Parts: sequence; structure tokens; C-alpha cells
Amino acid sequence: MSEPANPAPTARPRPSTVTYASYLLYLAAALIVVTAAVSFATLGTISTIFEEEYAGTSLDGAEGFIIAVTVFSTVLQLLIAIGLVVLGLLNAQGRNGARIATWVVAGLGVCCSGLGVGGSAFSGMGAGTGSDADVPDAAEVQRRLEEELPSWTEPVSMICSVIALLALIAAIILLALPASNEFFRKQPAGAEPPLPGGAYPAGGTDPGYPAGGTDPAYPSYPPTGTPPGTPPSTNPPPGNPPSDDPPTNRPPGNPPAS
Repeated sequence: MSEPANPAPTARPRPSTVTYASYLLYLAAALIVVTAAVSFATLGTISTIFEEEYAGTSLDGAEGFIIAVTVFSTVLQLLIAIGLVVLGLLNAQGRNGARIATWVVAGLGVCCSGLGVGGSAFSGMGAGTGSDADVPDAAEVQRRLEEELPSWTEPVSMICSVIALLALIAAIILLALPASNEFFRKQPAGAEPPLPGGAYPAGGTDPGYPAGGTDPAYPSYPPTGTPPGTPPSTNPPPGNPPSDDPPTNRPPGNPPAS
């Protein structure tokens, strides 16, 4: 009865630092999506306010640039959120390339985490004081933004941006800890972890031998027990002992004369 084959090597246990880092990436992605949704929800109101306030001034038409910047930053936030989710999944699998990419994408997320405040970030762009009639009044633009935008938009965007920023920083630190480095270290394919005391893996066989228990360095012999390549034996077959009488050349069927 042949012995069972050696079991496949078990997966490396994932340290808690990598697990928490993945969860933090998911959290940051969700908060970034919320911030982007707030920006999209208020985009129409912001466009109307800037269009009316810039009309008839030297900045007439500049509201298109402001809206374009807002849309670009919002789309960038969504792409970063998708990337963080994918990297969280790959980090949980121990992909070292994903960890390096996380440091890059998370850095971009840190830079973009404060862009969800909405149009208020552009309220003072190109605006001057009320005494200059050729440019829109910054105070008036800000007043209209506060009046016409829902009161919850700016606090929600700011809170989400701050929490996402802290989550990304914490994820970057967790992925750089020694426990995470050991998990992401590349191991040779098919290698099994060493067992204490030189014991064999489950199954009781030396991993250097195949499942049949035969040493591959020694060939198996045929059933007759003769190694291949051995010259034929000159010994007579068993049961016929050699005779000491000299051979005679008598023809068969002629008895000797008496």
C-alpha cells in the first residue's frame, strides 16, 4: 500500500497589521466616495452662483474653469477610491508590488483628501473687494455659497476628508512595520516551512522521496532479481552436477562392444 503524497504547503498566516491596513484602505475609499458625491451634488448650484457673480466683470466666463477643476478633482477622487479598494484586496494576499503601489496611491489620496469642500475652495478665486467694480466681490460670493448650499455639505466634506487622511497615513505606517515586511517577503514556490527537530511533514515521509517510498537515486531491478546489464552466468543450471568422465564421440544408438 503506497504512502500518501506530501500535502501542499500551507498559506502564510496574515499578520494583523496587514489586515488592519486593508480595512483602513477600504474605509478611506468609502469616505472619498462620499466626498466626491457631495461635490457632484452641489456642482450645479456652485456653477450658477459663479456664473451670476462673474457676469459683466473681467472674470466673465471664468466659472467654466472653476467647474472644470471641480469635476477633475472629483473624478480623480473616485479613481483613487477604486484603486484603494483593489490595493486593499491585493495587500491581503501578500502582493509586495501592491504594497509599493499603495504607498504611491495613498500619497495621492492624502493630497486629494481635502478637495471635497466643494465650490467654497474657489470662492475667492479672482475676486476682489467691493470697491473694485471690475471684479466680483469675494464676500458676496462667499455669502451666496453659504446661503444657497445645504449647511451640511461643508462639515460632511471636511470630516470625511480628515478621517480619510488619517486612515491613509495609518495604512502606510502599518504596511511598513516589520511584521508586514515578513509577510510580503517572497518565498520560493513549493517551499514548506521548516519543522522543529528535523521532523517530516504530515504523512511521515521524507520530502526527498516520492510518494512510493523509493529512493530515486537507485534504480529498481526486474522481478528476476538480476540488475540490468549483468552478463549471463556460466554456471550450469541447478540439478545437473558436472561429470568427471571424458566425453565420448559415440554415435547415438550403438552400444559399446563387449
